[in-house]
Amino acid sequence: MMPTQAHAGAPSPCLSRIPARIEVAMCDLLNRLWSRPRGEWNRVVRNELPDLVEKVVAELQRGFPAMAALLGDTPVEEAQWALEQALLTVLGYQKSSQSKRPPVASVVTPMPVARARQDLFDVLAGQRETPEGGLGELARAAGWPVPDTVQAVVLATPAEAPQLAAALGHALIGSVEGHTALFVPDPATQTRARLEAALKGRAAAVGHAVPAADAASSLRWARYLLSLAPGGGGPEARPAFVDDHLSALLLLQDESLADALTSRWLGPLSELTPRQNERLEVTLLAWLEGGGAPEAAKLLHVHPQTVRYRLRQIEKLFGPALRDPRTRFELEMALRSRRLMAHVRNRRARAGRRARAVASSIRPLGMAREARVNGL
Repeated sequence: MMPTQAHAGAPSPCLSRIPARIEVAMCDLLNRLWSRPRGEWNRVVRNELPDLVEKVVAELQRGFPAMAALLGDTPVEEAQWALEQALLTVLGYQKSSQSKRPPVASVVTPMPVARARQDLFDVLAGQRETPEGGLGELARAAGWPVPDTVQAVVLATPAEAPQLAAALGHALIGSVEGHTALFVPDPATQTRARLEAALKGRAAAVGHAVPAADAASSLRWARYLLSLAPGGGGPEARPAFVDDHLSALLLLQDESLADALTSRWLGPLSELTPRQNERLEVTLLAWLEGGGAPEAAKLLHVHPQTVRYRLRQIEKLFGPALRDPRTRFELEMALRSRRLMAHVRNRRARAGRRARAVASSIRPLGMAREARVNGL
């Protein structure tokens, strides 16, 4: 069944009283409908008619006091449903006998796909509560069946995000606090090589694969990783993977706790000169990682006797606690935390200096030069 076009002629007195905004909106819908192939008419009507009906009813109640009085205590949803059925009948999508009002509980107004997709993304990202009925209806409206597992990808810039989503198995696109992000469905089918190829040249971070119910966790860690390594794009840029930085992310998830850990365990080194402190720190970490003086010497590219001399100094500072496995474990965590925090703070400082340098390089154009830039 196809919509019937209105005959040309002078507008009726009734139509002449319709507010201009309603008339424009209805004409716009019809123009979009008739400009598309006939096979797409049903989709256009079902997706766009509910929003139009909502605007029309609100405008009629606002512009015609008699209409508001006539409706009285009638729920606005009843008026919207009645108008929607009338328009469907006028457009030829159903017969008038089909517009009998079903029970209120069974009426479901289609949600626009774009809005449904952002709502679904927000639920998965933990930015919105899960609907009472679950994700099924929202997923159907979005046209994106929720998979068993997902993997978040966070982009530094939104350029070509739709093309990227298509390349990654029709990923779900959304936005979170200014970042464009995607949920890649069934990440087991997406090899790492494919992800790297799709994201090559982008500043991006890839979260770990999780059940769909934990999608917010993958997104959170991908965002955090991107904030730690905010490299710019370019032909040689590569995405950062959470799976490659699990221990570092665990140590850095709370900077205050990391500082407390280093203060507690590395206090004996604080009385040394900066040069002595650095030498003993790297030696202690190499010894903890390698398991002995010869292995630490290979890591540091020094003679084993040098390592043994430094270890004697370290033992004087820390005492018999170095023989306790738990103490050695926490010492290694503290040393790694200090190294990671120094790295992160250096990166942030460099990024801040670059931003200030760019800002300071911008100067107002003189009038003559501004005219030349504008081609005058």
